[in-house]
Amino acid sequence: MKLTLHIWRQKNASSPGKMVRYETDANEHMSFLEMLDVLNEGLIAKGEEPVAFDHDCREGICGSCGFVINGVAHGPLPSTTVCQLHMRHFKDGDELYLEPWRAAAFPVIKDLVVDRSAFDRIIAAGGYISVSTGSAVDANALPVRKKDSDMAMDAAQCIGCGACVAACPNASASLFLSAKMSHLGLLPQGQPERMERALNMVAAANEGLFGSCTNIGECEAVCPKGIRLEFIARMNRDFLKAAWTFRQERVESD
Repeated sequence: MKLTLHIWRQKNASSPGKMVRYETDANEHMSFLEMLDVLNEGLIAKGEEPVAFDHDCREGICGSCGFVINGVAHGPLPSTTVCQLHMRHFKDGDELYLEPWRAAAFPVIKDLVVDRSAFDRIIAAGGYISVSTGSAVDANALPVRKKDSDMAMDAAQCIGCGACVAACPNASASLFLSAKMSHLGLLPQGQPERMERALNMVAAANEGLFGSCTNIGECEAVCPKGIRLEFIARMNRDFLKAAWTFRQERVESD
């Protein structure tokens, strides 16, 4: 199949960028990134600069890949990362527009590559869990309700790709933030630092220039792992409880 690609090209973070048009051929069995590999091979053969894009495992696990395809983060197929999106979902003659994530917290490094280290700082702010090292405990020593374990596993599926931020009109990181809080906050091991973790991670998100959540729902719609909005409600409850608890402790100490 023949495709027309309009790709955002930007030399570096300080240079202005623009959309550049390319014509390329693709096989329906290729993944989207393999199609870009073919495009880059052609550009290199002509002595031109290849298109820069993030990728690593190409199995929808690492969260490295990700850009906007025709206005949709990760492209038109629900619950799919760009690396797992295949060309059979497009038609011969399609015209595609490829852009990087657009958010103040994700500055463009080059072409389709953005700096997502703000996510790393949020994770670091979450700290640790109080679990003793040594041999593994017996499976029944820490009973966990089935509902809680299922929700914790659902939250832990978040791969930190940043699609939620790119899709949100406010560039909010609330879906990512709530998933990372919840998968620990729902389990016994995460309870000792639960309140402090909520305050620290929200503070890190604010420092990272992410916007506020207004429950529009675009984040859930584009999340490749199907993280649900209900986790944001859980995060808000933890944050409010933590803020009130620490306020009370300060008042009593004064």
